Amino acid sequence: MNLKDKLSSKKQEQFFTNDPAFIRKLSKTLTNWISISNRDVVIICIGTDRSTGDCLGPLTGTLLTERKNENFSVYGTLDNPIHAVNMEQRLDEIKMKHNEPFIIAIDACLGKLKSIGSILTGLGPIQPGAALNKNLPLVGDVYISAVVNISGYMEYLVLQNTRLHVVMDMAKKITTSLHRLDREINITNKLSELNQSDKSLS
Repeated sequence: MNLKDKLSSKKQEQFFTNDPAFIRKLSKTLTNWISISNRDVVIICIGTDRSTGDCLGPLTGTLLTERKNENFSVYGTLDNPIHAVNMEQRLDEIKMKHNEPFIIAIDACLGKLKSIGSILTGLGPIQPGAALNKNLPLVGDVYISAVVNISGYMEYLVLQNTRLHVVMDMAKKITTSLHRLDREINITNKLSELNQSDKSLS
């Protein structure tokens, strides 16, 4: 997906991973959006480990599964990635396993030089493979797009030659934000339970 395509849509935010408040800002934004829904939360991490730039999704998925997640399920890891070849099949499997899930889609994208190292998050689905002109299904109720390199010329080679350090740093910070989101959901659920208990006693 190209960054300019997403900037034209509504209800989105752009955060830079070098911002000390990045983790708090991203998790707070996602918490506000997810609180609208009572559905199962599913995180789908899109990409392949055969390309440095495009491995952001499965790398994030792997980091997420290395720690306990109480409030969401994660699909798409380095060991079992979700990419162009298997995407439709994997999406069908996820939808069969989860009843109308609230999906957070994570993918790498290309953008302007000044945007490298930033993430764009918004309400609505993501278009995987758009930067490479691939016709893939739309994914997600919310998207997280990480700008890993510059767009505009030979995108496939650009993704192949993206610095692993950039991708790893972004994947770690997205992961930490989502773990904070998991804790925020726990707090919200506990407060809701206390409110319900107070009402039943009054």
